[in-house]
Amino acid sequence: MGPRQPRSSVLTEAEEAIVVECRRRTLLPLDDILGCLRETIPTLSRSALHRCLVRHGISRLPHNEEKTSKRQRFAETAIGYVHIDVCELRLAEGKLFMFLAIDRVSKLTHVAFLNANTTMNGAAFLREVVETFPYRIHTVLTDNGMAFADLPKYRDGATARWVGHIFERVCDENSIEHRLTNPYHPWTNGQAERMNRTVKDATIKAFHDPSLDALKAHVLAFVQAYNFATHLKALKWRTPFQAICDAWTKDPSIFKIKPHHLIPGPNT
Repeated sequence: MGPRQPRSSVLTEAEEAIVVECRRRTLLPLDDILGCLRETIPTLSRSALHRCLVRHGISRLPHNEEKTSKRQRFAETAIGYVHIDVCELRLAEGKLFMFLAIDRVSKLTHVAFLNANTTMNGAAFLREVVETFPYRIHTVLTDNGMAFADLPKYRDGATARWVGHIFERVCDENSIEHRLTNPYHPWTNGQAERMNRTVKDATIKAFHDPSLDALKAHVLAFVQAYNFATHLKALKWRTPFQAICDAWTKDPSIFKIKPHHLIPGPNT
């Protein structure tokens, strides 16, 4: 005969409450929950986590066809392959254009808020990314938006041949190969698309920010926490910062600065 009320022999009641609340609020898969809580609850194992979720009736996530990805994994590449995209964040007060860059290998993410989705702002953001990332960028992947490329019907014109798009010129200045997704195939740039959704799910879809300035601060704080404190399954449960430090240990020649200097301080 078992106990009257099933309980864990590994987790305390407080730790079990943390697990349940994390699952209910984030709706993350089991392995992602384990990665998020492994430092908070050192005794947590995968089997203990699964048994805890079963006891509370939340071992299965709600089935959502829209979020089920049937796309293949990206091809393996070296660090410095950056996906760039732009999206809108809307409040009653107005909207923001958020430019986002994420490295395919290290998952390092950088965002900036600009006043419009224009060619000049696209080029300015690329310059900012090149300056911010601690290592050299060899490839940039974008969609066919006006901030990153000329429309297909104008690419063979005289202006495109002799002047070129300003985003392309910034790429040439920094020896970066610029690749474009196929028209009407946004999932080709899925790394940036997925990160845009992650940022939105954690900010405007979960909280109400009183102003655009508060929303900017919220997004920047989330991205900083993502880079330095979020353990990702794709990185074998390392943070993007840890992945960058490991890459620097293996091959420091591709880095412009020692990445350990990126650690945010008390006045950051």
